[in-house]
Amino acid sequence: MGHFAYIVTIFLMVAGLFIVIARGNLIKKLIGLGIFQTSVYLLYVAPGKLLGGTAPILAAGYTVYSNPLPHVLILTAIVVGVATLALGLALVVRIREAYGSIEEDEILGKEGGA
Repeated sequence: MGHFAYIVTIFLMVAGLFIVIARGNLIKKLIGLGIFQTSVYLLYVAPGKLLGGTAPILAAGYTVYSNPLPHVLILTAIVVGVATLALGLALVVRIREAYGSIEEDEILGKEGGA
């Protein structure tokens, strides 16, 4: 049971990558990227917590401390991920306005014939 977080991480990575590769809908591709990003967050946060560890504040009686750095880095990554998703959604809206579709095959077909 100790590797449960890694098993979930691998499952989410494979699922997100499959969605990005197999789907032609741009919104579904963005959702797949979001799932993939979530798996990376889990990959970084899972080993950052030690069982029995406490916050890294020096106090008498505590010898095991959890490293806060992975959590801080993931907070930054979440903010960047949300901004990237917002930009991606804005681009999908503009693509829909320009090509009338958000399906990759239809967009590439219209682009080649135009």
